[in-house]
Amino acid sequence: MKSITTFALAAALMLGAPVSAQLTDGEPLAIATSYTVKSDILGGERKLTVRLPTEYQAEPERRFPVVYLLDGGPEQDFIHIAGIAHSREMNFSFEPFILVGIESVNRRHWFAPLSSEPELYAELMGAEPGGTFRYRDFLRSEIKPLVEATFRTNGHDAVIGESLAALFVVETLLEEPTLFDDYIAISPSMWFENMKYGIEARDYLAKLPAGERRLYLTVANEGEWHREGLERLVDALRDRAPADLKWTFVPADEQETHGTVYHPMALDAFRMLYPTPTREYKGFGRLSDIKNGKRTAEEEARLEQECTLENSRATTPGAVAKGRDRLYYECLVLELGPTPREGTLGK
Repeated sequence: MKSITTFALAAALMLGAPVSAQLTDGEPLAIATSYTVKSDILGGERKLTVRLPTEYQAEPERRFPVVYLLDGGPEQDFIHIAGIAHSREMNFSFEPFILVGIESVNRRHWFAPLSSEPELYAELMGAEPGGTFRYRDFLRSEIKPLVEATFRTNGHDAVIGESLAALFVVETLLEEPTLFDDYIAISPSMWFENMKYGIEARDYLAKLPAGERRLYLTVANEGEWHREGLERLVDALRDRAPADLKWTFVPADEQETHGTVYHPMALDAFRMLYPTPTREYKGFGRLSDIKNGKRTAEEEARLEQECTLENSRATTPGAVAKGRDRLYYECLVLELGPTPREGTLGK
């Protein structure tokens, strides 16, 4: 059957010309696999949606970290976060991981901590808070063992959530820090329970057990207790975070709203937590400023070296543009995206 481009089809329709070409039968585009999981802890069923990186099939002996996505149902945040994971297979700006989306049901119950005024929150939110301890039990006892038994995981786990789910991420770090290695909280609802987890953060941090962990925090243009509660948490991290808790605060209040912050800052978090080394290569051909693309002996030696995080120089794309000639073939880790306001992650 004859095919035409979308542009040509649109032009024909605008000109009123008859269109003889037709679309052939479509083929579904699969980006992940969904499984139905029965939970005895939560009661009922949940949908688990898993995206494997392309390296999973190409490198059958390799094991991968896991990012657990809250609100991760196919009708929730899974597809747009999976798109970020897919983008790295084209730009290689961060390391591959297994993405596990966990469908939320009654999220305002399961992601909201206990409250001294549950009736008030039930009236305001339409659900009684206080389900977080059981939800952590669900993750610890049912979901993580299932994922680890089914897929080639390497033992390094992250959890990511936005808004109320991000409050769950913060509370989990403070209440059960050993559950994950990386905690990604996108604009957490720190206003909850009169900013409890900001006000009491110092006490929680003083009791954190030893162990390397990382925390990524960001916020949009929200004000009032939402921002103040987060700033109180940042104050506590600045003053009391143990040395083995690496953290960063990357505010996006000048660029994003609560409705737009998730996608760009999830990308920033993945780039910061899972950076991958890269190189600057000389150009070739008439349009290049480098004649014939010839390499010096020093550049040849750099090119022979395998790039790792340990032997790579941290820099920015802007700095590379200002000094590209001296950086050809050197191993680099590019600090992409917005600049953190403060923290210890990456230092």
